[in-house]
Amino acid sequence: MPSHVFADRPAEPPERGTVDALISRTRRLRGDVDAVRPDGAVTEDDPRGRWQRALCDLALHHLDDLGAHLDQLKQGLPPEAADSFADDLAEYEADSATGGSLLSRVGSAEWNLLTDEVSWSDELYRILGRDPRHGPMSLDELPSVVFAEDQPMLTAMVTDCLVDGRPIDGEFRLVRPDGRLRTVHMMGEPVLDADGSTASMWAVLRDVSALRRSQRAVRESRDWVQRQQHMEQTERRLAAEMQEAVLPARSGPLVSPRDGRGSLDVAAHHLPSPLGAPIGRDWYDTLQLPDGGTLLSVGDLTGHGVGTTSAMAMLLGGLRGMAVAGIRPGPLMTHLNQLLDTSSHPALGSAVCCTYTPGTRTLSWAQAGHPSPLLFRAGTGTGEALTAPDGVLLGATSGAVYEQAEVTLRPGDVLVLHTDALTRTGTTTELGADRLTALAARFARATNAQECVRAVVEELGEQEREGDACVMVARVIA
Repeated sequence: MPSHVFADRPAEPPERGTVDALISRTRRLRGDVDAVRPDGAVTEDDPRGRWQRALCDLALHHLDDLGAHLDQLKQGLPPEAADSFADDLAEYEADSATGGSLLSRVGSAEWNLLTDEVSWSDELYRILGRDPRHGPMSLDELPSVVFAEDQPMLTAMVTDCLVDGRPIDGEFRLVRPDGRLRTVHMMGEPVLDADGSTASMWAVLRDVSALRRSQRAVRESRDWVQRQQHMEQTERRLAAEMQEAVLPARSGPLVSPRDGRGSLDVAAHHLPSPLGAPIGRDWYDTLQLPDGGTLLSVGDLTGHGVGTTSAMAMLLGGLRGMAVAGIRPGPLMTHLNQLLDTSSHPALGSAVCCTYTPGTRTLSWAQAGHPSPLLFRAGTGTGEALTAPDGVLLGATSGAVYEQAEVTLRPGDVLVLHTDALTRTGTTTELGADRLTALAARFARATNAQECVRAVVEELGEQEREGDACVMVARVIA
């Protein structure tokens, strides 16, 4: 058997998995077929030439479809969208199992207008699901099996062919006697007699139902992905806007010294989520209290998106209200736990809450499963974490009670509060915490809290993180 490739182009199958190579081969083959296709010089009395041209046109359609399939294969189908196309896939597999080869889904027909004779190939009977004992259908009968909305298009195609001598090239949908729907692509030309009148019409009909279902599945999957992306982008934008509205300024001084010696200089910075990561998990807050003290707090919540940002806004509102009412950090944490436990959107959160009294330089604080504040003593050049009082995650258990600790600060002391994401490297926080305490010398040289925050961001801001992070620095004015 002779080779099916040209002698000057030996068969070299592409490497397994190289879809791009298959796409290139398909494009070259399409060019080869187009090169041998008979052009418009085929005479009207040359039925063989017209038939060859029709077969080449059909081959070009096949190659165009093959190229489209390979492009779809290269792009891939999202696994999340596969379930919605199970019915189409099952029907396609059933067609492949019972329909035989591609040629069995291509049939031909000729309608002789002079003798009223109609000739169908065996394949066309199978495509249309018609019993051969009933014989072929005339051009007048054919629209009866076509969808009502496609009948005008089929009628116009046939009229143009018979009256104006134009080629046929179009698709229509029909219902087979067994109730199954089919999409058929029809190509053909008029056959003229010696007087130039239309003597007959021949056509090649191809069942493209599986192809159209595949294209619809890909189109719907693409639309599904676009909708999901739009929803995710919208959610991220809303979460970012809500976080922007709830949190204080993202950087810069939050509380400037105004009461002289013993007061706090406070600055903070929010490090946003990496591109594509969840947003709206970590928060910080500071507030001047009616008694002259200062509220300092940082925390984070599980989850992400608008729901988490809403829960964060609820916690911050409750935190501020209770702090202004004079509730101390320990009892305040107990109330926050109850607030989160009874929320309509259950979540877990960690937090540290501090109140500072400038007259005595006393820091009272409590924590809920959160990293302890780091205290850098003035003049020592070292820093260490405060010993944490007992406290479980917010929302973890009903009726939890939170202990409270106190420490007296000194002029020049630097207090660093941060969320866990700032110092977490992989599955451990030890390396990040060491890098933070190693900044003691830079904190000692700093003239204000903002310089301390800048040092933290320069040291830890570029490391990989799963989400956003916060750092707050409070410096006791000497």
